[in-house]
Amino acid sequence: MLKIKNLTCGYESGFFLKDITFDVGDGELMGIIGPNGSGKSTLLRAIGRVLKPRRGEILLKGKEIGRMKFRELARRISVVSQSPEQIMLNFTVKEYVLLGRTPYRKRFQILESKTDDRIVAEAMSLTDVAYLAERGFGELSGGEKQRAIIARALAQEPELLLLDEPTTHLDIGHQVEILDLVKKLNREKNLTVIVVLHDLNLASLYCNHLLLLKEGKIHSMGSPEEILTYSVIEEVYKTPVVVEKSPVSFRPLICLVPGKEMGRDT
Repeated sequence: MLKIKNLTCGYESGFFLKDITFDVGDGELMGIIGPNGSGKSTLLRAIGRVLKPRRGEILLKGKEIGRMKFRELARRISVVSQSPEQIMLNFTVKEYVLLGRTPYRKRFQILESKTDDRIVAEAMSLTDVAYLAERGFGELSGGEKQRAIIARALAQEPELLLLDEPTTHLDIGHQVEILDLVKKLNREKNLTVIVVLHDLNLASLYCNHLLLLKEGKIHSMGSPEEILTYSVIEEVYKTPVVVEKSPVSFRPLICLVPGKEMGRDT
């Protein structure tokens, strides 16, 4: 699905991703993890063509994304950013989700087509926001907003869904709700997903593969069992942890160690 070769990109402030190379298979759910400032969101912006590479290639099914027209790119890649877009507060949920059909609108088309209506209805049903169709976007809870944003992304009919910390500012119930939805879409729609996550336990529970970044470079890639070991976490995050096996998922479960327990001041 996605192939990244020797990618280097960054900002005028001086931060750069350096020599990033990896593949994402069709139908994969891959998590990007790493400490603050390691380049997680920067990498996602490069894949979504928000940030132009200084060097290297980003290929979607063999085609360089930099050579795609924006309309084609928007039909193939959907992005869910960290925070709900505040400019949409005067839209109803259905009007908001309909924005996902913009890449398919013909020139001078004003009204949505029957195809648009069908796809939007399906996206809202999949994300369980159909009952909110006539509600104002600004009236929704944090979890409802995130589901509506994902519905809009699905209305684009993407091949690849990018999510940048979709559980930020959500309580644990809504975190599970959103990531259960992402996992369902990955399994039932065979949708390829790349998600940036801060919470290592959520990454362990929901992702098939993990890419761990450190200081703008790939530290390691592999399964949660391969990446989320105490030695790797302590090396990258500079904090002691205990890693057990979850009694529910049988995947790595990371337990934090308070400073006082290690003989350090808190």
